[in-house]
Amino acid sequence: MRAVVQRVRQCSVSAEGRLSGQIESGLLVYLGVGQDDSEKDLAYTVEKVTNMRIFPDDEGKMNLSAADLRKEIMVVSQFTLFGDTRYGRRPSYSSAAEPRKAKLYYQRFVELLKNKGFRVQTGQFAAAMEVSSVNVGPVTILLDSEKLF
Repeated sequence: MRAVVQRVRQCSVSAEGRLSGQIESGLLVYLGVGQDDSEKDLAYTVEKVTNMRIFPDDEGKMNLSAADLRKEIMVVSQFTLFGDTRYGRRPSYSSAAEPRKAKLYYQRFVELLKNKGFRVQTGQFAAAMEVSSVNVGPVTILLDSEKLF
């Protein structure tokens, strides 16, 4: 499982001309599901996203997590995180999960965040979306459940 996590001041997602979700302050998470992902990958990614210390404390040091501050989280499905650009000009997405599995894991990721008490908003799975956000810091973190980076 892969995620791009951004600390944001605000974020909104629209699909088909309609607002799908909006948060004021928290995390924007682009989530990609791999074909070999399991519950272990899901648990790892949820734990990392919620507990990464990327928010400033009173001294301005990144010592606080979304869990510490009860931040909102926007989750957007993003199969292109599994794009392999090593060969040719067109990325290969053969490592991405097939849509049915990806949707199941995406929904489960959102459910686990909600079960932890987070206010979660989402994009629309498998839709062409417009994402608008203000990245604070800027802080952008790459996660891979197989710890490739």
